[in-house]
Amino acid sequence: MFADTDTAPPAAPDRSGRRTAAPWVLMYHSVHEFTDPAEDPYGITVTPRALDAQLGWLRSRGLRGVSVGELRRARKVGRGAGLVGLTFDDGYTDFLTQALPLLKRHGCNATLFVLPGRLGVDNVWDPLGPRKSLLSAEGIRAAAAAGVEIGSHGLLHRHLTTCADGELQQELRGSRDLLRELTGRLPEGFCYPYGSIDRRVVTAARAAGYDYACAIVPGRLSGPYAMPRTHVSQADGPARLRVKRLRHQVRELRRTVFP
Repeated sequence: MFADTDTAPPAAPDRSGRRTAAPWVLMYHSVHEFTDPAEDPYGITVTPRALDAQLGWLRSRGLRGVSVGELRRARKVGRGAGLVGLTFDDGYTDFLTQALPLLKRHGCNATLFVLPGRLGVDNVWDPLGPRKSLLSAEGIRAAAAAGVEIGSHGLLHRHLTTCADGELQQELRGSRDLLRELTGRLPEGFCYPYGSIDRRVVTAARAAGYDYACAIVPGRLSGPYAMPRTHVSQADGPARLRVKRLRHQVRELRRTVFP
C-alpha cells in the first residue's frame, strides 16, 4: 500500500512544546441486529446491544466518544484528555435508527462519513454482503441537525489509489461541494474508502481543503491527513477493547509524529 519513498511528516509540538501522539479513534460502520455470521462477511456490523455495551465500557473508563472534529479542537487547546473519536463509515440508514439513540443515551457524539454520490441507495461495493440501505439527503440532514459531524467518504466508495487525477478530484472536491449544498456547510473531514492511501491521495486530500482525513493503518503516512483508527467489531467486549486501547498507546509511543 505504501511506496518505499513514503516518509512521515515532521513531528509537530503541542502548545507545551511536547510532541504528541495520534488520538484514539474508533471505526464503526453498520449497527444492526443479526445472528448469522454470513450476514456480516466483512465484519463491519455490530448489534445495538454490542454498541450499547461498548459505549458503556468507554464511559466506565472515564472516556467519552466525540466527533473527530471536536476531538481535534479539544486537543489543540489541551483539553483532549478523556475524549475518544467515534466514526461511522458509509452512512447507513441504521445510524439514525440504531446508533444515534445509543450515542445520545451515553452522552456521546460521532462523525458520520457519507457518500453524496450514492444517496438513498445501497452498498453496491460489497458484493458478498447483504444489501444495506444508505441515508438519503433528508437522512443526512437529520443527522447533522442532531449535532452529528458529517464528513465525506468520497462520491462512490472507490479505491482512490487507482483513480486518475480527475477522478480523484471528483471524489475529494466534488463530494465536499455536494455535502456543502446538502447540509449548508463544508465538511471538515474526509475518510478514505477501504483505508486505501498513498502519498498522492493524502496530498490531494489536504489540497482539497479538508482539515483532516481518516485512514485505518496509515503506517509512515500517519498524520492529520492519514489518521489511524481502531476497527471495532461485534466480538469486542471489555477485554478486547482494553487490548486494542493498549495496542494503540504502545504504537503511538513508538511514533510521536502527530500534530
